[in-house]
Amino acid sequence: MKTCKEVHRLVIEGQDRKLPLMERIAVRVHLMMCGACRRFEAQMQFLREAVRRLPGR
Repeated sequence: MKTCKEVHRLVIEGQDRKLPLMERIAVRVHLMMCGACRRFEAQMQFLREAVRRLPGR
């Protein structure tokens, strides 16, 4: 099982590249059990979308 620290790193990396299947599965399993990491993932998605919407991008 991945630690929260590992999942945070993979969530961030997963925004820039496609993670290998086993890593994607490990992240999903962890997210099913960890509310804090689900919130972290949602926050990262929110920030990425906010940056995309900045003028001049």
